Amino acid sequence: MVIHEMSHEECIQVLAGTRLARLGCARDNQPYVLPVYLTYDVLPGGEPCFYGFTTPGQKIEWMRANPMVCVEVDDVTAHDQWVSVIAFGRYEELPEPSGNNHEGLRAHQVVQFGRYEGAAGPNSDDPQMRAHQVLKAQAMWWEPACTVGAARAHHDPAEPLAPLYYRVRLDRVTGHRATPDRGLVVQSAATVRKEGWLSRLGRLRRREI
Repeated sequence: MVIHEMSHEECIQVLAGTRLARLGCARDNQPYVLPVYLTYDVLPGGEPCFYGFTTPGQKIEWMRANPMVCVEVDDVTAHDQWVSVIAFGRYEELPEPSGNNHEGLRAHQVVQFGRYEGAAGPNSDDPQMRAHQVLKAQAMWWEPACTVGAARAHHDPAEPLAPLYYRVRLDRVTGHRATPDRGLVVQSAATVRKEGWLSRLGRLRRREI
């Protein structure tokens, strides 16, 4: 196996094509890593970011306390053929839009009983509206958040789950790619069996003399 360092452009290409990633955060010197659904985007100034949609829970509490996070994305084809990219960035909670033109995304927008209730608004410079527009391009984008939220042991089914949009602004990325070592010749098990144990024993004894 040969491991190559990926270029910035190659890393961004992997991040842009991902849906399921691993989000890492920390609080009081304790790391916390969990799978999340994210969608890649580029802000107007050219800064890359991920958008996410969730309901309040441990990861939100931890990221509010310490916004420095990382996102890991990988694609494993075989033990010697894989890609792994880590993006370091900052958590940012997106406030609700203001104004009558954004009623579709205001506080009454809820996730309840496994169903997303809310109207899509027009494109806007508002961060939460932008997050909504980017996320809704993915089928059932709201489902992981409402499913996990409704399954919490202490959640009251009669109480709506307040949705929360957030983004991770990416500061730097790094990645590695593994490819098979074509120059490595490994004797197959079939060849070993064909040779026979008596032949191998004789060969070893000749080496000892």
